[in-house]
Amino acid sequence: MINAILVFNNHGKPRLVRFYQRLAEEVQQQIIRETFHLVLRRDDHICNFLECGRLSPRTQALPLSSCLHSLFGGSDYKLIYRHYATLYFVFCVDSSESELGILDLIQVGV
Repeated sequence: MINAILVFNNHGKPRLVRFYQRLAEEVQQQIIRETFHLVLRRDDHICNFLECGRLSPRTQALPLSSCLHSLFGGSDYKLIYRHYATLYFVFCVDSSESELGILDLIQVGV
């Protein structure tokens, strides 16, 4: 299930934000900031999947914050993203979604 769709530019300014859960504006802004910083730190040649709470030197994944944990109900979700030119497309999904299916969805949407 898709929990959120975030599109932001290289400077972290949101261009499209859609949460599929009711959240306060402050929580949404914090999630956007933290997600942007997680995605921005990763190199372009690294995998486009971030699993919740994983810390791996090989993939340079970072543990996701408690705000993101509470939003999506623990460790059963992933951030799947793609960087095109000046925009980042990020989908927050649970573990039942296919990573390649979401990447294909992003490609079709672009």
